[in-house]
Amino acid sequence: MTHEIYIYIAVMSIVTLMIRILPLTLIRHEIKNRHLRSFLYYVPYVTLAVMTFPAILNSTQSQISGGLALIAGILAAWFGASLFQVSSLCCIIVFITELFML
Repeated sequence: MTHEIYIYIAVMSIVTLMIRILPLTLIRHEIKNRHLRSFLYYVPYVTLAVMTFPAILNSTQSQISGGLALIAGILAAWFGASLFQVSSLCCIIVFITELFML
């Protein structure tokens, strides 16, 4: 069993290094393709959204309160609320929703 762990760690290390090293070695000039530049521009935002979305729904006691907070947060941000206001609103909505659901 312990040998399998070392193999898993080695494979994960190789994959991680290849993801980080290959772009640096293969792409040495400025990227001029408009579509590729647009894709690379949005990669950090998409990655953050993919990591954050499940955490929003699963971090509360019920997915209903997380979903309501998500909807309220999106609407508040859409109408120009600051990050502090959005996060405060979401926390209040989760608190009130879970208070009445118990």
